[in-house]
Amino acid sequence: MRAVHAIRAEEDLLAARHAVREATLRAGFGLVDQTRIVTAASELARNAYVHGGGGTLTLEIVQQSGRRGLKLVVSDQGPGIADIEQAFTDGFTTGAGLGHGLGGARRLMDEFHVWSSPGRGTTVTAVRWNGRG
Repeated sequence: MRAVHAIRAEEDLLAARHAVREATLRAGFGLVDQTRIVTAASELARNAYVHGGGGTLTLEIVQQSGRRGLKLVVSDQGPGIADIEQAFTDGFTTGAGLGHGLGGARRLMDEFHVWSSPGRGTTVTAVRWNGRG
């Protein structure tokens, strides 16, 4: 299963949350992990919308070494992140938020990679593995 969702308007954020919840169910995650993944995806999609001017959320159920997981890829073509390590620092924000989004999303997922280039956008790839077999 692989699905791409546009993040162009405020209502797309809600649609993305519903799509992620549905994907977590298909991947067999329990309620706690569903909540973790939906929360991380919501933060990443909101960042793409607010800071990147919109983008895409790609969801993919993945398999590796007998494990099943859900892979999120959130991309935008915005201004990029000048200092990625600083962006992971709790409390750091370039907007009106609390500054927990990127670091918080990273803590909720098992794998987390950020590519960003000033003036060229940002792509975040995150995976949560299902420990339930």
